[in-house]
Amino acid sequence: MKKIITLVLLSFAITASAADTPSAPPTAEYPPHTISNSQLRVLPVTASGRTYQLHIGLPPSYAKQPDKKFPVVYVTDGYWDFQKLVAIRAVLINDKVTPEFIIVGLGYAGKGLNYHQLRLGDLLPVQVFNSKETGHAAEFLQTIEEQIIPLVEREYRADPSYRVLSGASAGGLFTLYAMYAKPTLFNAWVAATPAVFVNNDWLLGYEKEFTDAGRQLKGRLYVTVGGNESGDYVASVLRYNLRVASRKHPDLAYDFRIIDGERHSTCQIETYVRGLQHVFRPLAPESGPSAWDPSRN
Repeated sequence: MKKIITLVLLSFAITASAADTPSAPPTAEYPPHTISNSQLRVLPVTASGRTYQLHIGLPPSYAKQPDKKFPVVYVTDGYWDFQKLVAIRAVLINDKVTPEFIIVGLGYAGKGLNYHQLRLGDLLPVQVFNSKETGHAAEFLQTIEEQIIPLVEREYRADPSYRVLSGASAGGLFTLYAMYAKPTLFNAWVAATPAVFVNNDWLLGYEKEFTDAGRQLKGRLYVTVGGNESGDYVASVLRYNLRVASRKHPDLAYDFRIIDGERHSTCQIETYVRGLQHVFRPLAPESGPSAWDPSRN
C-alpha cells in the first residue's frame, strides 16, 4: 500500500495526464492563447543525454525599464507550475506585496515526453525502488548552477543577488536538498508539500550531516503540507518541520504552514501565494494592511 501511495504522490498522475494529452490543433479562426512576455529556451544536450527547456516569464515592466534588474524565481516542473506562478505573480504585483520578478520554469524539450520518469530522475537525491533512473538530483543541481543560472543571468536582466528556488512534491524535496547541498546558490526557498518520506526520511539524515558539520542556513525558507494529505505523508513533513525549527538558525527566516483542508495538489497554489510573499518580504514595495480605499475610485 505504501508503494502505491508513493507512486501516486510522486507522479502527479491526475495533473500529468491532463498536461501530457495532446490537444487538437486550433483552427485558423481561433488562434492559440499564449502567455505574454514569455519565451521557451532549449539548452544543448547535457553529458547525461538530457535536453532541458526553460520557460522564461519576464515581468510586466521588463521592456519599459531597460536598466533595471529583477530577482529570479526558479521553479521545478515548469511544464506544470510555470503557468501557476505567472498567474500568481500578477496578483502579488498588483497588491504590491512582492517586487516584480522573472520566472524560470525548469523542464524538458520534446514531444510526448514521460514527465514522471524524467522528473524522478532529476528531482530525487536518492534512488527509489532500486531504479538507476532515479536519484540524479546532484547532477541536475550542477546543471542548474553551471548552465542554467549563467544563461539566465547572461541573457536576461536577472539580479544575481536574489535567487529563489521553488518546487512541489518531488520538486519540494529537491528544493530542500539543494538548500543543504549548495546553501549559497540561492537566497530563498519555497518547498510545497515536499516528499520528505522518500527512503525513510532520507532528508533528515542529510540535514543532520549538514548541522553536525557546524554549518548554518542563511536566507528565507517556506515549507507547507496539505492538511488532507495522507497521514504518513503529513507526518514526514511534520518531522522535518520540527527538526528545522529546533535548529534555530539565526540567519534563517523560516515559516511553516499546514494548508488546512487541502490535498497534495490543491495545497500548492496557496503555498506559492504565501511562500513568494514570505521570501520576498525584504524586497516588497508595501506590507501590512492595504491603503487602497475602493470608495474613492
